[in-house]
Amino acid sequence: MRALPRHRPKSMMVALSISTGLTLLPAVPVFAQEVPGGDALAVFVYLFYVVFFVFYIYAALATQIIAKKTKTENGWMAWVPIANLILWAKIARKPIWWGILCIIPLVNFVFMILLWMAIAEAHNKPNWWGILMIVPVVQFIVPGYLAWSD
Repeated sequence: MRALPRHRPKSMMVALSISTGLTLLPAVPVFAQEVPGGDALAVFVYLFYVVFFVFYIYAALATQIIAKKTKTENGWMAWVPIANLILWAKIARKPIWWGILCIIPLVNFVFMILLWMAIAEAHNKPNWWGILMIVPVVQFIVPGYLAWSD
């Protein structure tokens, strides 16, 4: 009897993470047929999933590149929900529990800002870039700036 591998390949973890987000898409039209005006609802849900998926890929790719630039191990964790918070803590050189605190409502607001301030400093940028994560539209620009700037 063969022993099971202890660790899954990184590409498999990324594929599993992406496929979980796409699992519910086939169910949308089925449920939409049961509701009056459900076709419009289905279009809205599809659009929401596409926009969410694009932003998820952007944020995960930016986090993975930031991890590579700061020489942080396990950059693939950027693609796995919850694990990406632990990766943020590793990039910021903070304890792992800082990343776990980002799950708790209201506490996450403070700790995400503190983590992104430390991530900016680890990337040799001013820490006020982390404070910009408060601004709703700018919060999508900050990870990209940190990932693809010199």
